Amino acid sequence: MEPIADSEVSKVLVVTAHPDDVDFGAGGTIAQWTAKGIEVAYCIATNGDQGGEDPDLPRDQMPVIRQKEQRDAGKILGVTDIEFLNYRDGWLEPTIELRKKIVRAIRRVKPDRMIIQSPERNLDRLGASHPDHMAAGEAAIQAVYPDSRNRFAFMDLLDEGLEPWRVKEVWVTSMITPNHYVDITDTFPKKMAALHAHVSQTAHNSELEKMVREWGERNAEAGGLPAGRIAEAFRVVNTN
Repeated sequence: MEPIADSEVSKVLVVTAHPDDVDFGAGGTIAQWTAKGIEVAYCIATNGDQGGEDPDLPRDQMPVIRQKEQRDAGKILGVTDIEFLNYRDGWLEPTIELRKKIVRAIRRVKPDRMIIQSPERNLDRLGASHPDHMAAGEAAIQAVYPDSRNRFAFMDLLDEGLEPWRVKEVWVTSMITPNHYVDITDTFPKKMAALHAHVSQTAHNSELEKMVREWGERNAEAGGLPAGRIAEAFRVVNTN
């Protein structure tokens, strides 16, 4: 389906499971939006403590490292509003508590558009179907509908001054059947700079840029873009 025009979008909220998920899934697209003056905010569910490659690094230090890396990556893409929910990495579940926290973020940010992760397992791209990704995606889509728009869901949020909010559309990453492709060839360098900011996660991978470029070229081919272009793929969902 055709998404609403970017000119009709003033704010976007991204909900992901881990620090770096947003940059792998949508960094080039977000760089385009912020360049247009669209405000983008992140809500990241886990603390990322299972990440990294260094077995000698104490696990209690990893959340601090990964949050700094995500803030550094966000600045590269023009994003400074970043909230960490600090759930344990690898243990995320789509609970009522998580839904409520995402509803709180939605009502605070008041986004026209959201990016979330797929709640469905993609057996063709198993690496994109981390259990935390699916849990974050399921909780986020439940928060969009029905919770964030429903005055009678989590009524104590009204006491915080957080009125119901209707998100116009949701862009889902890592779906088996994407229906929208964004040409990010021009913003690919920013996407890579954001990924390189996640030093604990990417510094060991000398083939990172080649790998990410090849993913993007396959997306572009699937989306009917000219050879050599790079794209990010989404399933756009109208919430009406």
